Amino acid sequence: MQSSFLLFAFLIGLRHILPGESSRGGGFDSFCPFGGIETLWVYLTTGHTLKTTNLLNFSVLLSVLGVSLVAGRAFCGWICPLGTIQEYLARLAERISGGKRRIRGKRSTALLPIHLPPKVDAWLRYLKYGVLALILFTSITAIYPPLHSLCPARAIFAFDLSTPLMWFVLIVFIATSMLVERFSCKYLCPLGAVLAISNKISPMRMVIDPAKCAACGRGDADCPMDIKDIPQNTRHSECIRCLECLETCAKPGASSLQIG
Repeated sequence: MQSSFLLFAFLIGLRHILPGESSRGGGFDSFCPFGGIETLWVYLTTGHTLKTTNLLNFSVLLSVLGVSLVAGRAFCGWICPLGTIQEYLARLAERISGGKRRIRGKRSTALLPIHLPPKVDAWLRYLKYGVLALILFTSITAIYPPLHSLCPARAIFAFDLSTPLMWFVLIVFIATSMLVERFSCKYLCPLGAVLAISNKISPMRMVIDPAKCAACGRGDADCPMDIKDIPQNTRHSECIRCLECLETCAKPGASSLQIG
């Protein structure tokens, strides 16, 4: 599923750089769900959207919110192409820094990606909420979406490397993704901040049977979002519903995915 949506994102970007009038303009931005959030205030107050966005952004955003209301932040774990790119980069960093064949339930011995100290990690998690607040504030008087020139999705999928700033954004994205697994998801992504609350209310959730769970720590070791004490944190706001903890569980029936 991740690879399919990643390919789809590349095809959308490629389609909008091909020759022809129908392929020109800011069409790629119309498929960004966060674009619907960036342009919402302007649309409600003026009836117009920010440049490079249109009503399609609202449709994509509503689809993402619909998925999140049912499955929490599953969009981040299964659909978001930037999340998939980050996973690929983390695996690449692991291989080139001494990692051997990945063993489920055990931390890799590779030098990269690293795990930040718990206190530093905890504080940095709040950064994406600050990014969200700043974007919402600046979008009130913006002409273009505030992230238009700062979003790595444009550099990667829309092939927009026309300015030194976009090159810088791309390099920083690649470097941080290789340094810390899903760095942007954990610390920077404003859409992740919007969807975080959905983990608390979505009916689809991980359920741990305390009578069968051995508290072995395998789930903690395999969690790409570095969530600790997973048996007690199945509704954690940082969970992206990747199901790695379900896959790595060695006790039959100890963990399951349930609705309700």
